[in-house]
Amino acid sequence: MKQSIFLNNDISMPLLGLGVNNIDDERTAATAINSAVTAGYRMIDTAPVYKNEEFIGRAIARCWVPRRDLFIISKVWNTAQRLGDTAGAFERSLERLQLDYVDLFLIQWPVPGCFAATWRTLEKLLSSGKTRAIGVSNFGIRHLEALRKVSGIVPAVNQIECHPLNYESELIDYCKDHDIAVQAYAPLARGAVLDEDIICVIATKYAKTPAQIALRWALQKGLSVIPKSITPERIHANAGIFDFEIEEEDMAIIETMNQHRHFVEKPEDMRG
Repeated sequence: MKQSIFLNNDISMPLLGLGVNNIDDERTAATAINSAVTAGYRMIDTAPVYKNEEFIGRAIARCWVPRRDLFIISKVWNTAQRLGDTAGAFERSLERLQLDYVDLFLIQWPVPGCFAATWRTLEKLLSSGKTRAIGVSNFGIRHLEALRKVSGIVPAVNQIECHPLNYESELIDYCKDHDIAVQAYAPLARGAVLDEDIICVIATKYAKTPAQIALRWALQKGLSVIPKSITPERIHANAGIFDFEIEEEDMAIIETMNQHRHFVEKPEDMRG
């Protein structure tokens, strides 16, 4: 199976990346990123709200993979959107990451009354060359439709919580129909899928780990994945998803697990 896809602006994006949420010290960041690039990861997903961009930036600078071969994602948080400070927040992210550009910059949440203006700022950042692609995260169909009405630039990516316990088929089909790549964060449901009987039985059948089965399922559904781990052994194991294929009957069995169950809470200022 291919290990990357082309986004709607012809930029190549890896299908597997490392999530770094909750990595809160420099040594852990360095270990995780070194383990990831050694295992073949070339995509790293971070955000200012994770409060670790400095650590991640230094780890990226010290790893042996050239910058041009990495795909770095960051995002704009809700506070900056409400303050009309998206451009400033972007520049601060670049400074903390010690980078001249990022490969993908996302609106992390569709803040009501703000996200359309935020998107216009992202369009300017794209034109400037400081980001190679722009996209969104946690956007539903109505948010994407709102953007479509005010912009000719279609988001390259919609990053959403997606795993066997939560598969939003209508949203994912909409994104595919509009050439928006879907990227699954929390693709292991923060570990919850690893103890599910269906996943464990199928893992035994394929001689794979439960995590590999859940991640491979997502790939075969046409998604990219950014599992988070700080354990070198798990990071390496999670990369072992390109050398096998889950049979259609087993894919169908996994799909019966969908409970539309979320494990990532909305931030307080997005509730209601």
